[in-house]
Amino acid sequence: MATEGSRAAVFAALTGNALIAVAKFAAAAVTGSVAMLSEAWHSVADTGNQALLLRGLSQSKRPPDAQHPFGRGKETYFWSFMVAVMLFVGGAVLSIQHGIDALRHPHELKDIAVNVIVLSVAFLIEGSVFIFAYREFRRVRGSRSNWRTFRGTKDTAILVVLLEDSAAMLGLIFAMVGIIVSSATENAMWDGVASLAIGTLLATVAILLAIETKALLIGEAASRSDRAGVMASVLALPEVTGIGRLLTMHMGPEKILVNIEVDFVHDLSGSEVEEAIDAVEAAIRGALPHADNIFVELETVHRG
Repeated sequence: MATEGSRAAVFAALTGNALIAVAKFAAAAVTGSVAMLSEAWHSVADTGNQALLLRGLSQSKRPPDAQHPFGRGKETYFWSFMVAVMLFVGGAVLSIQHGIDALRHPHELKDIAVNVIVLSVAFLIEGSVFIFAYREFRRVRGSRSNWRTFRGTKDTAILVVLLEDSAAMLGLIFAMVGIIVSSATENAMWDGVASLAIGTLLATVAILLAIETKALLIGEAASRSDRAGVMASVLALPEVTGIGRLLTMHMGPEKILVNIEVDFVHDLSGSEVEEAIDAVEAAIRGALPHADNIFVELETVHRG
């Protein structure tokens, strides 16, 4: 299932980011690089984000109860939104602050070889996590383009991992360039510029994540193609003469609520109406396997 693949991707990202954060802090302490320090805080933020995502995935699996009759699938969306907030505050703001401080108070970089080695290893680890997450994303994507899948996916956990890892690899490149140019020109300004670039990158990713998760958090319908498939399947039933409103809402990555108004043929008996409703529900589940709660409303009932 998609959520199991997402959980594995999130766990891999958490483990990788935790190891990278320790190495980056050690390198920043030895060399005095603010770009490296920004990258260390970036990894700390990413590690915390993965922990939040794992909590969301765990909570979303809890069964429905009296307080949450439709389950808690949207926990994933809430914690994904919190990741966007944490990424902005814990990563972007701190990186920009460090960059400004470095520009105001230039400092000398020492032992840049340590930075280069740590950043290179971090890039390999982040790249491995990215490939793992992208394979899961590609499995879900099917024949659609990356952009269409990105805009249409309801699995925010895999989306967060992909965006964070993409930003992480770009951030590592920014840090590497800033440190090398600073050393080559003996001008520490470039180290501060790299930190500002990392902060701007993280802010962009955070805003993009917030926009994507907000729509799902407040309630987003199933895709147009899914809705069209549901209507075609229901209209194909011999007992159905028409469809009124079709309302859908994602209650989680793999849970969709469906409410549909249906017109049946005339002169159906009470038992035949019940059988027709069962047929409608079966048709909906055939067209939309993730339909979790289905409500069929009768527009007109004619009893024989």
